[in-house]
Amino acid sequence: MSTEPHKIRFVMLGGFLGAGKTTAIGRLAKQYQDQGLKVGVVTNDQAADLVDTNLLRSQGLNVGEVAGACFCCNFNELTSTVETLAVDERPDVVIAEPVGSCTDLVATVVQPLMQLFDAQFDVAPYGVILKPSHGLRILRKQAHGGFSPKAAYIFEKQLEEADFLMINRIDELSVQQVEELATLLSEFAPETPILRISAKTGEGMDALNEMFNQRGSFGQKILELDYDVYAEGEAELGWLNSSLDATSDEPFVLDDLLLGIVEGLRERLAAAQAETAHLKTIGLWEGAYGVANLVSSDTPAVLSLASNCRTKMAHVVVNARVAVDPESLRTQVEEVVQEVASQLGISAAMHQTQSFRPGRPVPTHRFSKPNA
Repeated sequence: MSTEPHKIRFVMLGGFLGAGKTTAIGRLAKQYQDQGLKVGVVTNDQAADLVDTNLLRSQGLNVGEVAGACFCCNFNELTSTVETLAVDERPDVVIAEPVGSCTDLVATVVQPLMQLFDAQFDVAPYGVILKPSHGLRILRKQAHGGFSPKAAYIFEKQLEEADFLMINRIDELSVQQVEELATLLSEFAPETPILRISAKTGEGMDALNEMFNQRGSFGQKILELDYDVYAEGEAELGWLNSSLDATSDEPFVLDDLLLGIVEGLRERLAAAQAETAHLKTIGLWEGAYGVANLVSSDTPAVLSLASNCRTKMAHVVVNARVAVDPESLRTQVEEVVQEVASQLGISAAMHQTQSFRPGRPVPTHRFSKPNA
């Protein structure tokens, strides 16, 4: 008597840079684990040294990283990374976090998994998180939300291909702002379900779990996409991943260092009128970790996860996605790190820094028709 082979439930959570994908994934993974399911996570970035990977691993999750290109352009690495996660303990669910500046994921990831890897994967509906700070401005047509029309084009295409949408950070928004966002989204994508969630507090996460558990005719929204506009929109962002070791003869407050770096960069980038898509830093030492971030130029720098740690040493990772020349971004980051470290009496030894503009997307696969 034969039995149907075990399929991995593949859950992909998209959204623009700074939308809150990583926080939502951490909560979603915990929900699955509480249900007795084994969970794997795959993060994605244009370069190594990713804050998201460090954060999710610090939460005890089994995390693989696809670095060097987006899922669509490194599809084979995505599937092989899932296989690697399964070497020790085959997951029941894999949650995938694509690059925040990436779109066309239905044609280049969802459909290839459905049509080429149907025996291995049971693909969930594709959900996209709306980033309120840029979402309000872009959907209101307010000068493209701080970005050029080409970068805003990517944002809108992400919303267009989703099976369902999530308004995140409702704990930070007024009732009027949430309702305005819901109205704007309904006008933009009239047939697309909308959830209201706070990945930070957990509000709405049960409904998100239920949505991802649905079966049916999902992953069918293949975009009409101008890859020239897409490529030019991505290339407007300077991309930086950097790491450093912070040491001091006397214990220092790790959270002060993290928030100081982000706040210092916020001030400099604001003075340069450079729109921030996302800026975040994580500090780690002996089981303690903290995160500070900035999600747009018109929001404050925040300590999103306090380490409450005093230490003489820590490893720090900085990720920045800003509409500015990448070499200028590198200079700004390195100068701010040293300034803040000096103020706190810390020695900061910089390690590898990668700064660049993303190249033109060249998908491994692109299906023009959905699976029948």
